Amino acid sequence: MPMVIDKKVQLSFPLGHHLHCLIAQLPNHLHREAGFHPVEQETQWEAIKSVLDLVAAGEGNLKKLHFLLFPESCLPVNRLDELLLVIEKGFRPNTVTMIGIEHVRLREYRRFLERFKADNQEAIELVDRDIDSGDVLEMPVNWCMVLVKESDGGLRVFLEAKSHPFHGEEFIDKYHDLYRGRHFYLLRSRPSCFNFMAIICLDYLYRDLYSSNIKQIIDHANQLFFTTRQGLDTLFVIQCNPKPEHQAYRDVVCGFYGEYLEDLPGVRETVTVFGNASDETTLEGTVQSQGFGHSYVVINRNHRLEKVQSREFATDDFSGAPVCRLRFGSATRLLYFNLPLHHEIDPRSSRVPLKVHTIMQRSSRGGWEKVPSSGYNGEDEAVTESNVQKE
Repeated sequence: MPMVIDKKVQLSFPLGHHLHCLIAQLPNHLHREAGFHPVEQETQWEAIKSVLDLVAAGEGNLKKLHFLLFPESCLPVNRLDELLLVIEKGFRPNTVTMIGIEHVRLREYRRFLERFKADNQEAIELVDRDIDSGDVLEMPVNWCMVLVKESDGGLRVFLEAKSHPFHGEEFIDKYHDLYRGRHFYLLRSRPSCFNFMAIICLDYLYRDLYSSNIKQIIDHANQLFFTTRQGLDTLFVIQCNPKPEHQAYRDVVCGFYGEYLEDLPGVRETVTVFGNASDETTLEGTVQSQGFGHSYVVINRNHRLEKVQSREFATDDFSGAPVCRLRFGSATRLLYFNLPLHHEIDPRSSRVPLKVHTIMQRSSRGGWEKVPSSGYNGEDEAVTESNVQKE
């Protein structure tokens, strides 16, 4: 199983106030050739850049953004330096960006680790152990970056490789088979005491005879709770997933939140954010599926979200799971919401743990515009926030 590596980052979030997250549910157009690569790199970058520019401008409530989540494998690797420049020069301090990057060979991934070795020394040691044990340098790597712009304006860069392939990434031929990542980062914010992780898609599900990725994360979070009385606050899952509603995801969600056999205090109040690619996604060389999109947010059932059904989002319990879920639609959208504060329903505290602030769609001019709130709350007036919990 991958190792969970603790890293301290300097993030100063507002005390006692909820944090804000933006899921960029963008389309991926990928073709398969020693991994998956964007078909139209310029178009793909323009879509990503439009979101980055929107966040950098900070119009309206976006100045409060703390977490920005892009889909798996969406960034062309030759645009990486431009991405870093936009974030370093344009983003506000205390902002975290998580983005999946075009597949590269392990040889190239190792070079990126070396480039950012100040934040990835432990990962380098794990990768070097694999390189030393066999001829693996030409294996494709599905990877992501977690970019943390700290409170002093400095940029930290953390790299992770996916540990478990989907069927389109797994081959009998070892040279085409996906490299298995060896680590996850648990990023521990100071002075805010906010702990979060980002993993890639099927890493949420993977298991073998002896353990599972999610059990590894739970055990680490529990140990954190027992020693510091802190837990895992948010788990971000970066996806390009044609089957986000698969039974396997529900099973893991049930085990993560259910506490059926033992207390799991380290993850009891964890908010899990699944950020997927939109329904315009195509993966050449694989059987096409119409299931993309439907990013969602999962919280403990004690928050009790009201049942809501609209064109843009709905709330449910994931077919009877011990959770409350806010599930968005499948179209290309920017989904802006707050992460719930970590407490159960209490009449003395906030009545609304989860609030949708804004949903945006592509405009005819190529930018982004708000979806009229009548499109998702059934009202005529232009309200930009929609409560999704009973008073």
